[in-house]
Amino acid sequence: MSVNKIRTTHVGSLPRTPELLEANLKRSAGELADEQFFEILQTSVDQVVKRQVDMGIDIVNEGEYGHITSGAIDYGAWWNYSFSRIGGLTMTDEDRWASQSVERSTPGNIKLTSFADRRDRQLFNEAYEDPESGIFAGRAKVGNPKFTGPVTYIGQDEVETDAKLMRNAMDAAGATDGFVAALSPGSAARLKNEYYATDDEVVWACADAMAQEYKAITDAGFTVQLDAPDLAESWDQINPEPTLADYRDWLRTRVDAINHSVRGLPKEQTRLHICWGSWHGPHVTDVPFGDIIEEILRAEVGGFSFEGASPRHAHEWRIWQEHKLPEGSLIYPGVISHSTNAVEHPRLVADRIIQFAEVVGPENVVASTDCGLGGRLHHQIAWAKLDSLVEGARIASEELF
Repeated sequence: MSVNKIRTTHVGSLPRTPELLEANLKRSAGELADEQFFEILQTSVDQVVKRQVDMGIDIVNEGEYGHITSGAIDYGAWWNYSFSRIGGLTMTDEDRWASQSVERSTPGNIKLTSFADRRDRQLFNEAYEDPESGIFAGRAKVGNPKFTGPVTYIGQDEVETDAKLMRNAMDAAGATDGFVAALSPGSAARLKNEYYATDDEVVWACADAMAQEYKAITDAGFTVQLDAPDLAESWDQINPEPTLADYRDWLRTRVDAINHSVRGLPKEQTRLHICWGSWHGPHVTDVPFGDIIEEILRAEVGGFSFEGASPRHAHEWRIWQEHKLPEGSLIYPGVISHSTNAVEHPRLVADRIIQFAEVVGPENVVASTDCGLGGRLHHQIAWAKLDSLVEGARIASEELF
C-alpha cells in the first residue's frame, strides 16, 4: 500500500528499440546467433528499466522485451509468446484476426467466434476494412496454433531468462519493485481446441500449466501480472450477444481457474489485468465493467488493473462506490489511455487518480495505464504519456497526502 505518495506503474508492453526489432528479425532468419541476440536483449532491457527508473516509475518491468515471437516483435507478443511455452500445440498458418471461420453461440453454450466476426467489427465493417482508419495500426500477421494434445508447460528456460533479464536490469538501475506479465489461463485457452472434450477442460489444463510460470516469477521476487483481457474482451467475440447470466457463468470458470493457478503464491505478489482489447476500434459493444465486476472481484489476487482512461470506460470509476475492494487488495486504474495519440495533461491524470482515491482510499491506488503502450503508439508519444503519468501522480500525491 502507498503510505505517502501515489505510486506509479504500467501494464507491461513498452516500445521496442529499432535495434531489438532488427535483432529479432535476424535471429528468426538464422542470421544472428542466440548468444549475440541475448546480449542485445539484455542491453535493451537494461535501457528500458533505467528509463523507467529515471522518469520516476515506481513499479517497473522489462517492457515485455523477453516475450519473443517470430518475426518483428509487435503488440501481439503479449499472447503469442506463450506459443513456445505451452506444450500440446500444433502451429497453423491461420491468422486469428483475418480468419473468416464462424462459431455461433447458443443459450447456455458460449462459443468464441472469429475476430473477423466480432460484433463491433460487424457494426463498423467499412471502417475496419479501411486501411486508413488506423484500427489495425502496427499489427503484424502471424499464424496461430491449435490444441492437439495434452497441455503442458515447457517454458521453464524462457521464464528463467525473463527473471534473469529483469533482475540484472533492476540491480543496475537501482530499482526495488518490479513485475512480469504472464498470460492468464482463460486467455491461453482461446486457441482452437481439437483435443479436449470441452472448452472448460482446456481452461483448467492451461491453469495447471501457467501456474508454473506464475510461481517462477514470484519465486524470483517479482509481482506476476496475469493478463486476462478474455474476462472483458470476449463479450464482443460472442455472436449473438449472450445473456449476462450466461456470460457470468462463463467467467466464473475462468476466475476459478485463476484462483487455482495462483494458489499458494504470496497474494501481494499477484495482480490481475482486465481490459477490453487493444485495438483502436469503436468498442461500442464492450460489456460494462459494472456488469462483470462481481465475478472479477472473486479473483484471489492482490490487485486489479483495469481501463480507467479510455473513452468507453473512463466513467466507470463510479462502480467502486457500489462495490467494496477486497481487504488487502489494491487497484491499478488506467489513468493514461493506449487508444489515443493525445498526451493526457498531468492535471487530468491527477484528477483521475483523485477520483479513485476518494472512493477506495489513496493508500489503495497505484496509478497505471489502460493497457500496454508498445506497438500501439509511436515511441515518442508512449514515453510522453508515461511522463504525464508520473507528473500527474506527483500532483495527486501533494493533494491527497
